[in-house]
Amino acid sequence: MAERIEDYALLGDLQTAALVGRTGSIDWLCFPRFDSAACFAALLGTRDHGRWLLAPVEGGACDERRYREDTLVLEQEWQTETGRVRVIDFMPPRETLPDLVRIVECLDGHVEMRTEITIRFDYGSIVPWVRRIDGERIAIAGPDALIIRTPVELHGENMMTVAEFTVRKGDRVPFTLTWFPSNEPQPDTVDPERALSDTEKFWRDWLGQSRYEGDWREAVHGSLVVLKALTYLPTGGIVAAPTTSLPERIGGVRNWDYRFAWIRDATFTLFALLNAGFEAEAAAWRDWLLRAVAGEASQLQIMYGVAGERRLTEYEVEWLPGYAGSAPVRVGNAASEQLQLDVYGEVLDALCQARRAGLQRDYDAWSLQRKLVEFLESSWQEPDAGIWEVRGPYRHFTHSKVLAWVAFDRAIELVERFDQEGPLDRWKQVRQEIHDEVCRECFDVELNSFVQSYGSRELDASTLLIPLVGFLPHDDPRVVGTVERIERDLTREGFVERYAAEAATDVDGLPSGEGAFVPCSFWLVDCLALIGREADARALFERLLGVRNDLGLLAEEYDPHAKRMLGNFPQAFSHVGLVNSAYNLSEQHGPSAQRPTAP
Repeated sequence: MAERIEDYALLGDLQTAALVGRTGSIDWLCFPRFDSAACFAALLGTRDHGRWLLAPVEGGACDERRYREDTLVLEQEWQTETGRVRVIDFMPPRETLPDLVRIVECLDGHVEMRTEITIRFDYGSIVPWVRRIDGERIAIAGPDALIIRTPVELHGENMMTVAEFTVRKGDRVPFTLTWFPSNEPQPDTVDPERALSDTEKFWRDWLGQSRYEGDWREAVHGSLVVLKALTYLPTGGIVAAPTTSLPERIGGVRNWDYRFAWIRDATFTLFALLNAGFEAEAAAWRDWLLRAVAGEASQLQIMYGVAGERRLTEYEVEWLPGYAGSAPVRVGNAASEQLQLDVYGEVLDALCQARRAGLQRDYDAWSLQRKLVEFLESSWQEPDAGIWEVRGPYRHFTHSKVLAWVAFDRAIELVERFDQEGPLDRWKQVRQEIHDEVCRECFDVELNSFVQSYGSRELDASTLLIPLVGFLPHDDPRVVGTVERIERDLTREGFVERYAAEAATDVDGLPSGEGAFVPCSFWLVDCLALIGREADARALFERLLGVRNDLGLLAEEYDPHAKRMLGNFPQAFSHVGLVNSAYNLSEQHGPSAQRPTAP
């Protein structure tokens, strides 16, 4: 049986990431980028699909684990009959060939250890050619090569590289795994102890820049570290998650590749970074956004690769059985080809927010933004796939129309406040047309709530964003009614679902049964605070903090009945929600609207 999703810890080096379980097995690792083919893919299959085990011979889950304070350096400890041992795992963050370092430290007595390194390139499908050269093991297949360095004597066994060795109190035994292009010379040797010191210093120096002084500081800082770890350093792009196909329902088909950067996350991520004082990261994310969306306005995508790639062709990896039998395993994401009008609003909102925050002006950005708005003038009335990326018929989704309104609203602000040039009267007219239509077509008087789409009576958690984007003021009776209706009819044991479970098949054509959506629950926190229900907002926020794993990590979804995480892990959008909600609830700031209110 697969380890539970929350049993995994994140390692990252600002280029890629790994997941290591409580048993000391690294079950997921993509080299050299987040979206590269995995060389350890046991997370989505079996150990024969690639993993790296390093643990006491007797096996079992670790007794304790933690990140070293303010870092992404993981410590896992086992108490055995003969002694106590610690394994220190980390990935040095730097713009060089990526490394993974593991150090075995004996704390007491002596412990028999075993390592099993099963390298399988291309998501577990390719067995490499492994050679021993000058005491080092080099695994090569096609363009990829890995070099394993350790003072421990390794040998081959059943298509694995293995060893058993004994550590005694005071011993520190290192292992390093480095990726390099197979056509290039072997990389320089990594000094494990120096790399450990440098890695700790990097994370502590980075987090030391934080200006966040509100409540829940430890939780906020932990989430900021996750956001930094999911940043692709060469470009500033931030992936939604480092994994693919962790299921939204165990045994189901809702399994998607999230190793890409979503435009929809842009504004919320900017808020999180800017509020905490990380202007450099916010500027890098803004600049990535500008490069990614540059081009023909009609070809704007909802997501891009970490370097801005547009072609994210989706296919199924048929040889992997999936996490806990949840198939298919997918690579790439076909939703990148969908029309989702809300992303136009997100782009304008993010760039407007950057200007408000005082980020250095990009003088070429306005011409791009203007073209996006001009395209939307003739397209906002079209149906689309919506925020939830439905794979069924397009429709007129409320959220899409609201964000189209946001696009015009922010364009108008950029003209009026920041002296850009644009047809103000025309844009104001379109903004009003959208506002009138949404209020007429999307508000159900009987339900006293905004609904999912034109003519629908289904609720949708994305309507919680109406006051957060400034479409209506938070004290508007329609906003209060929507918040209360969603709280009553769209929550499960206190956690918010995207839409009603029984309506899932009608909405997106896929079987129902997913978990509650963590970011939506944070949106409810924000709305409760805005409408004056501070105690309820704080109670829900504390409940959400309580579903993090012991390392402070959050997945995309949570099943309150089974009390387990679901979906890709860790999820940037969930951690962004945590940071922004903590900011809104903080006694330092008080509940605050994140974006301006409609005129």
